[in-house]
Amino acid sequence: MKTLLHICCAPCANQCIEVLRFDGLEVTGFWYNPNIHPFTEYRERRNCLRSYAEAISLPLIERDDYGLRPFVREVAEDIAGRCVKCYEMRLFETARQAAEGGFDSFTSSLFISPYQNHELMRETAERAALEYGVKFEYRDFRPYFKAGQEKARELQMYIQKYCGCVFSEQERYLKPKKIIP
Repeated sequence: MKTLLHICCAPCANQCIEVLRFDGLEVTGFWYNPNIHPFTEYRERRNCLRSYAEAISLPLIERDDYGLRPFVREVAEDIAGRCVKCYEMRLFETARQAAEGGFDSFTSSLFISPYQNHELMRETAERAALEYGVKFEYRDFRPYFKAGQEKARELQMYIQKYCGCVFSEQERYLKPKKIIP
């Protein structure tokens, strides 16, 4: 079964790819992340994924257009509720690519993150699957998160410190610092 795996970054994807391949799926990666800011962050994540995909012989489809402006237009009216728009942009595009590319199913490496709204992502992916007539291959990859991070460090991958959007980057710096007595 051919599966299109939306990939947010190589550190999040490494275990997803292993699990899907172990389960007998033929995996192709898909890079589409218009939310990532700044461009240097976008480029770093994309280039890390390109290198990793080459190293593990992962076919990779890239929709390589830096989409900051379209992303900001989508979320501008509701910054606090931005995540649903971000999930919609990426998962609907993945479903479209899967349907048009003749894939049997699609999923996303976003499902490995314990920091994302898992149920909202799942609901969004299910809507995208219905719209494009392609199966959503649901997997809860969260149990593999720690192993994925360890493997990323072992392979000396670039590991980011925020989900990617400008607003999460801001929140990263505005979090109160922990004071150790």
